Amino acid sequence: MDKKISKQDKRLKGELEIPSDKSISHRAVIISTLTKGHYVIKNFSDGQDPYSSLKICKKLGIITEYKNDGELHITSAGELKKPSTDLNCGNSGTTMRLMAAIMAGQKFNSTLSGDSSLSARPMQRIIAPLSLMGAKIKSNKGTAPLEICGNKLHGIKYNTPIASAQVKSSILLAGLMADGETTVIEPYLSRNHTELLLSYMNANIKSEGLCTTVTKCELTPKEIEICGDFSSAAYFIGAALIVPNSKIILRNVGLNPTRTGLLEVLQKMGADIKILDKRTVSNELTGDMLISYSELKSSTIEKSIIPRMIDEIPILAIIATQASGQTIIKDAADLRNKESDRIKSVVTELKKLGASIEETSDGMVINGKTNLKGGVEVETYHDHRLAMCLYVAGLICQKEILIKDFEWVKISFPEFESLFSSLLI
Repeated sequence: MDKKISKQDKRLKGELEIPSDKSISHRAVIISTLTKGHYVIKNFSDGQDPYSSLKICKKLGIITEYKNDGELHITSAGELKKPSTDLNCGNSGTTMRLMAAIMAGQKFNSTLSGDSSLSARPMQRIIAPLSLMGAKIKSNKGTAPLEICGNKLHGIKYNTPIASAQVKSSILLAGLMADGETTVIEPYLSRNHTELLLSYMNANIKSEGLCTTVTKCELTPKEIEICGDFSSAAYFIGAALIVPNSKIILRNVGLNPTRTGLLEVLQKMGADIKILDKRTVSNELTGDMLISYSELKSSTIEKSIIPRMIDEIPILAIIATQASGQTIIKDAADLRNKESDRIKSVVTELKKLGASIEETSDGMVINGKTNLKGGVEVETYHDHRLAMCLYVAGLICQKEILIKDFEWVKISFPEFESLFSSLLI
């Protein structure tokens, strides 16, 4: 499905509630494989990626049922059954990397597969530490499919070469099944949803700075309420900042400090963003945000803040085209290992729109403020985040743009277009 986007004489005004956080949705359902009993997940994500995790859990014998108001009820026997077919992770790297840990500690063999995009993404980053724990995993030169021979696991102390929540989470989940103590040490702090959820469910887990330790234990089933996804909110934040005269309120946005690096960067750039309310829900900080159109200045983004905003760098690139001065993004080489090479794809497509932007080995340099011209076709590279970023860019282009294969938005955010339409007046 191709999508035409035209410059808006309208502004963004009004308020909306941000859909469920995908990262937490993944973890809430995947952790059910290690839990015995019944619990409820409120506000589970409608995105295709979390649904890939849910489908796999059901194949492993987890009983799920949707009830009133979208509540997902889960019952787990505490012991998984051998699947009769491959476990298809679709396009979801989170599903594959976290489920690899779960399957590594089972008493049976299994295979994790995915679509062509996922099958090209690096899995050695979790194969290496899991193998040190006793896992037996065969791969296609470090990529999917992953053939896993269930085995007894033991704890390790592991220094991750990159700050990755998926790598950290994979090791910690394996640690819940392993003999002895498992410790993960990161170079920088990555998102900590796994640690917060495990702590909420009474796991034997301790986090101090960049170091997290778990030991084998029995988790306590609890009601889990999932807050809104900050990464989804980022597109509305970006649009409100660069579409003149805009002012919006976003309700129930996750404000976990390991996820809100973009918020810190934007406030440094002069963004008019106010937090109206803060509260803690199921161990996660959440709140409401008021965002107004702003005159922005450039910034340099690097080092420890990168893992806390890695998924938001593409939308930051759009915003930076409208900031005065030169914005420099460094230390973000892992962007090349996402659904697309997001450094190359973002730079290539924004150049088509008339942006002054250059690719570097580990990031990009953006010169602003630039009037984006448009009048061209742009590619999504089967990457949902790039599709949504280009939609936002289209709102300020001088001429209409055509976004190819816009349907990839549904991977993570099926409500994306309808929610934007509700704000444009």
